[in-house]
Amino acid sequence: MNRAYKFLIIPDKEQCTMFAKTFGCTRFIYNKMLEDKINYYEATGKTLKPTPAQYKEELEWLKEVDSLALANAQLHLETAYKNYFCDNKVGFPKFKKKRKGRNSYTTNCVNGNITLTHGYLKLPKIGKVKVNQHRPILKGYNLKAVTEKQTASGEYYASILYEYEMDIIPQEPKESIGLDFSMKELYVSSDGISAAYPRYYR
Repeated sequence: MNRAYKFLIIPDKEQCTMFAKTFGCTRFIYNKMLEDKINYYEATGKTLKPTPAQYKEELEWLKEVDSLALANAQLHLETAYKNYFCDNKVGFPKFKKKRKGRNSYTTNCVNGNITLTHGYLKLPKIGKVKVNQHRPILKGYNLKAVTEKQTASGEYYASILYEYEMDIIPQEPKESIGLDFSMKELYVSSDGISAAYPRYYR
């Protein structure tokens, strides 16, 4: 099972700059891939599946940010397409606008590249960010991913996703009861108790 913890993080000036770059790059790569997919379909009638890696040779500044953040932008775009084709009511994927309060990106934990220890959250390309950890993480929880977000007020938050196994204790039933439908009483149990339906409609 999964569980997320949301904490306030306090980056320094350099880290704020890096967050801004990552927010911008993930938004750019999402829009660029969406634009290319639309143009390719209009020209050929076929589906294009671009990846962030193919843009890095031409746009080297994309290499400055976390590659997993860009990969997640691709996954979000593919999910948006899948949802649209499964249900047209969802709407066609839209371009992301540069709007304050909507800055966010998601990165994944791979080979210990993300850790939460001693009041600091270590993130790829960002380093150790001070975190206001107001509650402990239970033992046995495995860190899977982190979503960083900047609010409209300028605060930064990290939503940390953990995976854990829940021990299910089998229960043996000690007693049993039967319920029989009744037009008059709604139901009658095997021990003679009825629902005592209040009949509000009448």
